[in-house]
Amino acid sequence: MAWVLRLVEIGAEGEERCAEVMEISRPDSLDDIADLGLTLADARLVLAGVQREIVAAQARVHAVHRPACRSCGAACRMKDYRQHAIATLFGQVTVRLPRFRCAGCGTTEAGVAWPPYARSTPELDQLQAQLCTLLTYRTAAALLEQMFPVDAGQDPETLRRHTFKVAEALPMPAAVKPATPAAMITLTLDSTFIRSCEDSERHLEVRIGNVETTTGRRQVFGAVAKADTDLATLIRGNLDAVGRTKNTALTAFTDGCSGLRRILLEAGVGGLPILDWFHIAMRLQHLTQVAGSLSSDNPERTAAKAVIVEEVERLRWRLWNGKAQDAGISLERIQAAMPPFQSEPDSRRSVAPSRKLWTALRALDDYLTGQSDWLVNYAERHRAGERVGTALTEGTANFLVNRRMAKSQQMRWTRRGADRLLQIRCAVYNGTLGTGFGQRFHAANDQHAPMALAA
Repeated sequence: MAWVLRLVEIGAEGEERCAEVMEISRPDSLDDIADLGLTLADARLVLAGVQREIVAAQARVHAVHRPACRSCGAACRMKDYRQHAIATLFGQVTVRLPRFRCAGCGTTEAGVAWPPYARSTPELDQLQAQLCTLLTYRTAAALLEQMFPVDAGQDPETLRRHTFKVAEALPMPAAVKPATPAAMITLTLDSTFIRSCEDSERHLEVRIGNVETTTGRRQVFGAVAKADTDLATLIRGNLDAVGRTKNTALTAFTDGCSGLRRILLEAGVGGLPILDWFHIAMRLQHLTQVAGSLSSDNPERTAAKAVIVEEVERLRWRLWNGKAQDAGISLERIQAAMPPFQSEPDSRRSVAPSRKLWTALRALDDYLTGQSDWLVNYAERHRAGERVGTALTEGTANFLVNRRMAKSQQMRWTRRGADRLLQIRCAVYNGTLGTGFGQRFHAANDQHAPMALAA
């Protein structure tokens, strides 16, 4: 059984022009379910054929227009035709574009409104960039080759270069400000690390953050440290994108790093940023685990362990309820209960729990001493329905950075390559790269889209 696929072009005046795209041959029975309908190979050929015919028709219409001479303003005449190879999502096509010459002054003009140095369509560039944010460059190239009749840009290095070009052409945030200003914005800033292939560096620091309003508008941003991207400019742009005004109440959270606080100052975020509860809770959790592993092989150690465990929980309560000035009392009581464990020996494979506890206590004491100015009453904020930490940013780091650049990825990154890819991933999540096939993140500001999915 055979079919002839014919494409009919209907002009502006109603005239028709037919072109046979291809002949399709398929079995005329359903003895084998594999013969049901078109195959992927047939579909790719159909798409490529239709694309060629449509492009050819568009080129014919385009050649009718005559540009005016840039020098003298006279009408230009046809000189010759040039072939331009353009990569599209449905195959590489050859566009036959005219060149014109002014009869008066001899100036040569290109086709009307044709972009210079165009080698691919924006749709193909966008899809390649989106797939590269979700998959490795090699896997993205293989997927494009399998699913679409793309016969250009299949090399992983080509996809990497195209992704970098898209990243460099991304508009800055706040190109379009929301209609309603934001009354309150929460800004969280944190950092994570990825493997580096730079000389004398094992890891690259990646700084990421969120800006969120009480009405649900949210933007994510990120940049690799010491890269070309200015993180302070990104913060200002994203704050404007969610509706910051002079009257907006702005609350910032960091993990206590002085470098992140300096970036916030450069971005114009006044006031002291709050030390997020997440990092305090992680240190307290470690202290709780170490205290629970203390030995209780005699009555004296059993009693001392009970005191230490109780004081650790009391220390957590004091920090949570804004009584950081009393944290030293709990630390002193824990230290006073430590003598029964001083003679505890180390095992062959691990350090004694009492030594681990002592090290954790000193680290926590130093951390709280250096961060005392940024501690607040977290319980009061929690009861008021306000944020108490950067746990949201920790989750953002997981799907925005780690799943593509760190987890299960046996690869190392250049500073420029990681930063460019991160800009594309942020744009995909924020919805500024557009929508289309391959986009696993829905625009966070789209009220009609489902919840954003992690890549």
